[in-house]
Amino acid sequence: MPPLNPPSITNGLAAAWLFARGKGAGSLLIPASMESARHSFLAAAICLPLFIVLRLIAWWVQGAPPSGVFIALAGELVGYSLGWVGFALASKILAEQAKRAEQWPQFIAAWNWSNIVQYLLLVVLLAPAALGMPPWLGNALGLIAVGYAMWLEWFVTRTVLGVQGATAVMFVLLDLALGLFIGGITGRISGT
Repeated sequence: MPPLNPPSITNGLAAAWLFARGKGAGSLLIPASMESARHSFLAAAICLPLFIVLRLIAWWVQGAPPSGVFIALAGELVGYSLGWVGFALASKILAEQAKRAEQWPQFIAAWNWSNIVQYLLLVVLLAPAALGMPPWLGNALGLIAVGYAMWLEWFVTRTVLGVQGATAVMFVLLDLALGLFIGGITGRISGT
């Protein structure tokens, strides 16, 4: 058996940077293989510290969770893991229904790497809230970050899967619905 040669993290990050700027050429840096899809879940490990920072910022601004930070963080980490895996599995089914099953490995890899850009943007825009930014400004920056993240998800979906804009919206809505569902469950577990 030949040695595995996974796609590089550098290529994944470069692809995410291109996608973030609206350049479809990012898909040229991501191989269309299951190995590429599997390897792209390293993005979850890269995003994990950013996720923790975002949770800590939220608790700093809104107050500590009633169950305590450690229990809340444990629940949030379960939800974080479920979100990455749940979207991958659900999007595979949606890609099959859109007759794009062959493109799914490259799509999920592009989606995963693009999450790094989204997390970085959220941290950059929301960190000032912990430093005393007026709440209205923090809310406005949060809305901008969420709007951009939704556009990026839509752009990656449309570009990599080669689907119409309305079909790409379905993937974004799937991600939002899963996020809300998992967030509700983890919120109850963690007491937030």
